Amino acid sequence: MIPYIVGCALFMQMLDSTVVATALPQMASSLGTNVINMNMIITSYLLAVAVFVPISGWAADRFGARRIFLAAILLFTASSVACAASQTLLQLTLARVVQGMAGAMMVPVGRIILLRRVPKDQLLQAMAVLTLPALMGPIIGPPVGGVLVTYASWHWIFLINLPVGLLGIWLVLRYIRSDYPLDPTPLDWRGFLLSAVALATLVTAFENMGHGTFDWRTLAAMVTVGVVSGLWYIWHAKRTPYPILDLSLLRTRTFAISVLGGNLCRFSLGAAPFLLAILLQVNFGMSALNAGLITFTGAIGALLMKLVAPPIIRRFGYRKVLFYNAFFTGLFIALCALFQAQTPIWIMISVLTLGGFFRSLQFTAINTLTYADLDEKAMSRASSFASMAQQLAISLGVACAAVTLHISMSLRQAQELSSVDVMWGFIVLGVITSASALSFMRLQANDGQGLQ
Repeated sequence: MIPYIVGCALFMQMLDSTVVATALPQMASSLGTNVINMNMIITSYLLAVAVFVPISGWAADRFGARRIFLAAILLFTASSVACAASQTLLQLTLARVVQGMAGAMMVPVGRIILLRRVPKDQLLQAMAVLTLPALMGPIIGPPVGGVLVTYASWHWIFLINLPVGLLGIWLVLRYIRSDYPLDPTPLDWRGFLLSAVALATLVTAFENMGHGTFDWRTLAAMVTVGVVSGLWYIWHAKRTPYPILDLSLLRTRTFAISVLGGNLCRFSLGAAPFLLAILLQVNFGMSALNAGLITFTGAIGALLMKLVAPPIIRRFGYRKVLFYNAFFTGLFIALCALFQAQTPIWIMISVLTLGGFFRSLQFTAINTLTYADLDEKAMSRASSFASMAQQLAISLGVACAAVTLHISMSLRQAQELSSVDVMWGFIVLGVITSASALSFMRLQANDGQGLQ
């Protein structure tokens, strides 16, 4: 039951993110702001996850993984209600930050529970099972979000987390036995503050380039603070016995390759739904329901791949799958740039379904290879590190999409978004995703054999 219970938390998180993307135009209109500025509610959530996820491993060891997992689901559910009650963009952004703090503990700690109790030779199958419930979020999210936004209001897209969260709490109490806290290492407060400042300032500065809220002096100051804090943390991590983010994990070759290549692929996870919502609803004039019924087909492709991913990886090996599949994943992202208002819907659905198919294969392989050569003692630190890097990559991906839109509009000297602007966003994301193949070239043919 553990993969499905952890998958319930993933389902709630993925449902929330996909529903939010579908409702962005309506939320912008209701809150009296520009749709490009709405990337703040996506980026603020992802940034909060990236900032607070480093302490998830320490918290699981200090207080017990089950207790932290349960508290995180409860806080995520409560903050979802706060999002629904928000009246301004600022209030919604703050509520999303709290939601991100809960998400920072929820999924990584759930993964720790899984990694501690599943043998490595069963990890590939367990990871495939784990993500099945999570993939139902993107499948259900767009059409449900479309129905709620079209026939009710955007507030309900957050309230649907309430029954899912209550189900998750019941499942944890019913099926996951209490664990005892491990001998925890001291919390690296200085490292936590340095990493938090570096992540917050750099991502916020990059994200604000997409809508020009800050002038160049403020942006330059934020980038300087972020770079200095990041370098200071690297210096600090080499001199403390228990750093909050253990950079020594990068000495494990498969872990380092998976984190670098995998995070280049994850640039598209948050950015693609963001761009599709703008393209289909703002540029093509579709309703939220019709747009949701088109975009959810990508998750169907992902779900179908989960059924065949383990045999494919066993047949061809991690190196070949990750290297060649990176190009296919990037190609189908870039093909979205060809969508026009006159494009037949069946062509859009075909591209999105095949894109989801290849993307799912890529992430199934990455998620298991990340932990291939790590021992059990390193799992908590590795899960925290990998989760932070993943959320940072998704956050940067959304910011990258917003920056691309802003640059394209500036070059055209236009005040209104056009499908041309969104086209360049998809092309940039496709190129970045395909570039991850350069990292996977470093894999050896026998890497990951112990997982099969």
